[in-house]
Amino acid sequence: MTVVDERPATPAEAPRRRPNRLLALLRNSWRQLTSMRTALVLLFLLAIAAIPGSVLPQRGVNPEDVRDYFTEHPDLAPVLDRIGAFEAFGSVWFSAIYLLLFTSLIGCITPRLRDHVRALRSTPPAAPKRLDRLPQHALLPAPEGGVAAVAEALRRRRWRVAVRGDEVSAEKGYLKETGNLLFHTSMVVVLVGVALGSWYGWSGNRLLVAGEENAFCNTRQQYAEAKLGPRVGSEDLPGFCVRLDDFHARFLETGQPEFFNAEVTVDEAGGESRRAEFSVNAPLRLDGANVHLLGHGYAPVIRYTDRFGRSQTSTVPFLTTGDVGLTSEGLAAFPDANVDPATGDRDPNLQMAFSGLYLPTAPASPPYARSEYPTERNPALNLVAYRGNLGLDAGIPGSIYELDQRQVRAGKVKEVGTKLLRRGETWTLDDGTKVEFLDTRPYVTLSVRHDPGSTLLLVSSAVLLVGLMGSLFGRRRRVFFRMVPADPAGGSPTGGSSLVEAGGLPRTDHPGFADEFAQLVAAVGGGDKADRDGVDRDGDDRAGAREGAE
Repeated sequence: MTVVDERPATPAEAPRRRPNRLLALLRNSWRQLTSMRTALVLLFLLAIAAIPGSVLPQRGVNPEDVRDYFTEHPDLAPVLDRIGAFEAFGSVWFSAIYLLLFTSLIGCITPRLRDHVRALRSTPPAAPKRLDRLPQHALLPAPEGGVAAVAEALRRRRWRVAVRGDEVSAEKGYLKETGNLLFHTSMVVVLVGVALGSWYGWSGNRLLVAGEENAFCNTRQQYAEAKLGPRVGSEDLPGFCVRLDDFHARFLETGQPEFFNAEVTVDEAGGESRRAEFSVNAPLRLDGANVHLLGHGYAPVIRYTDRFGRSQTSTVPFLTTGDVGLTSEGLAAFPDANVDPATGDRDPNLQMAFSGLYLPTAPASPPYARSEYPTERNPALNLVAYRGNLGLDAGIPGSIYELDQRQVRAGKVKEVGTKLLRRGETWTLDDGTKVEFLDTRPYVTLSVRHDPGSTLLLVSSAVLLVGLMGSLFGRRRRVFFRMVPADPAGGSPTGGSSLVEAGGLPRTDHPGFADEFAQLVAAVGGGDKADRDGVDRDGDDRAGAREGAE
């Protein structure tokens, strides 16, 4: 007899799908990028990447220093230039680190913010079954009012409270996580503010001499150094003009500055002229720009009379050498001197230049190499006269504050004498021409800036500090209270009809939690009515059971 197996056939097991390795790689890469460890590493790399911008000269700030660096380091400078070291903050590698840090911080904050909002909206968890296994534990007599009285005492101390039957759960210390999120969110906003300032901001430096003929208008061509953001064009600069009317400086007897104040006349587009004053720590605030006072100095007024009797007057700013007495160096050039008025012929070999050292307070006796005080107590101008082809017609860029030494070394310019002049004195040169030191005028060095992200940076930096304080000093902790019947055998410490069992659990390191718990228990139990001996402060024996109690 044949036996037929009528059991249904087991369907063949479906083949397992192979995981998508590309998706797994992207998911793991995103998790690594958005981890807090990666964010800290990127922040450290960003600080390292900013070092070249602080150590090496930058084209957007000091193009002359970059040119001098190429001259001094002909082998190293081209290599650094290829990797963007002279434009560090706009280089590809700095931008990559910046964007990665920005993405990492957003990826870190978003899930944590979601979890924190969920925790704030949820109620404190239910009390564990064994409160005696928590790090802090106590038995105390039940207060009048029972559970309601316990909950009210906790609410008065700003605990989040949840009542479940004869149990009370309370939680406190969300300020720590709130501060942590504020801190990291503010870092993201700081990065946004820096980006706004970099894209839509602009700045320029200008030396401005006092006098009506030296008014400065806000155009790119009138800046000695200008830097416009990628999203800013010359036509986007606000229209205004500034004229320096006077400058006042006060110094201590040691030569240290005490007070600076610039008096200017401002003409803004669509408005009337107005007088204004500003100083080092109080910039001149205009519509769309702020004018900052960086420094000041003196501009000697020099008049040169050539061999044909024609006079030329030049007001030349002399740059300070950095000493306390404001010793200054400069160059007064007269390339159009000695032009024959009859024929108009100009001999380039008869051009004149005077390299000078200005001393606001010259010493009483030689050497006249350094000023003794920054104000003009005994002004003197030490001039060195040069005659020859100054090289100004060759089209080669050079500094207007110093003589081109290449022309001197080539013998095209020769020194013809030196003379110390007091104010109002005249020096007659060997060819009968004359140079006169007439007077001086003050000048100021201005930095005109517009940064649309500055307000955002200020607010976010303040919030960052507030969040940091909350993150450092906030402590998350939980307490639980449960109504329990008294021991019918009379073993109750109080002999009452009911007791309250209390337990406390710090969620983070909190050395002062034991004292806080004892005060809380005393307050719930009615102060002196609480049984202080029942408060268990031996947290070491129960710390290991914390996770099991939760």
